[in-house]
Amino acid sequence: MREFDTQTFRLAVAQFDQAAEAMELDHNLRERLKFPQRSLIVSVPVRMDDGRVEVYTGYRVQHDSSRGPTKGGVRYHPDVNLGEVAALAMWMTWKCALTDLPYGGAKGAVAVDPAQLSRAELQRLTRRYAAEIFPLIGPEQDIPAPDVGTDAQVMAWMMDTYSQQVGYSVPGVVTGKPLSIGGSLGREEATGRGVTYVTIEALRHLKLDMRDCTVAIQGFGNVGSHTARIMQECGARVIAVSDVTGGIHNAKGLDIPELLTRYQTNGQTLRETKLGDWLSNDDLLQLDCTVLVPAALSEQITERNAAKLRCRILAEGANGPTTLEADRILQDKGVFIIPDILANSGGVIVSYFEWVQDVQRFFWKATDIQDRLQDILTNAFHRTLQFSLSRNTSMRMAALMSGIDKVAQAHLHRGLYP
Repeated sequence: MREFDTQTFRLAVAQFDQAAEAMELDHNLRERLKFPQRSLIVSVPVRMDDGRVEVYTGYRVQHDSSRGPTKGGVRYHPDVNLGEVAALAMWMTWKCALTDLPYGGAKGAVAVDPAQLSRAELQRLTRRYAAEIFPLIGPEQDIPAPDVGTDAQVMAWMMDTYSQQVGYSVPGVVTGKPLSIGGSLGREEATGRGVTYVTIEALRHLKLDMRDCTVAIQGFGNVGSHTARIMQECGARVIAVSDVTGGIHNAKGLDIPELLTRYQTNGQTLRETKLGDWLSNDDLLQLDCTVLVPAALSEQITERNAAKLRCRILAEGANGPTTLEADRILQDKGVFIIPDILANSGGVIVSYFEWVQDVQRFFWKATDIQDRLQDILTNAFHRTLQFSLSRNTSMRMAALMSGIDKVAQAHLHRGLYP
């Protein structure tokens, strides 16, 4: 379908095709699972503070609902498009299946730069977007969550807009909300904590000690910042972090608590913190380190730079950060890859916990959430590792094949309607 034809969507489909071929997936199912079950494109008119009206384009894509309601974040980014949203929804389907969550994958987005909006404009945009996608969402249908450019406040506005439409409070319609309206402890840090948990298991598999581990992290938003903090708390030495402007490097290890204070609380840029030597994002990817965590946007590691990577473990905090060509180069180099649908699944797992708590009206302690998250991710990691070893295939293909198989089994048992 031409409307989905973007580089990110082609990557998602190429990964799927490779896994489907290896597992000899039924051709009828292959065609069905390549494209979303449902896609919605909406106009989002917003009255700006100066009185003029700007019209933005919004999306909500539901890839597959065979195993339960669909689940996925809402992204605010100026360069987002239907193909990218469809790819992210597909990856979310495999991610949920791989970790045994009773969800299918979805994704939403608005093509906008939220940094250019006032708080009032951001609220009006969010509420109008939520109203436009209202027919598709609901706690038993499709549950949005935060993503790039959105946060707990945006989710609160979406939850309130939906609740106003139905006439009563529905906290379970979104996850990643503030605690005061049904959010969950541990949700904000969940993806970064999950990256850390699977990295610990990879280090154990490779017989490496976390206390001797050096870590470089591309991206210092929600995922990257929490990964840095939790990795350091677990004994690793975080030697470099970066954001869209570039990064800082200190071979002796960065002071992450001080960095977070200056960067997040005091609003300094990474360069202004002066806690390390300045370097570019490309330079960061090529640092000599034990663990490299790409936690920014898709397709950062390509055939152009893959051979220059000097990490032992690549833990993919972002979605689709590595192209297929780069995959082959890294495998030949002996890099142990923890694929995105496993490495960054902590966010959707704790989103699932939040949804369960909202539905039950019964909330858990932070330690319960951390323990359950670690249990699910540890089991998923070792299932994937054993599949990889038994089938003599990469961790990425093992993860994809495991997730795809669970979705395929759901379709085969449910049959085709009508």
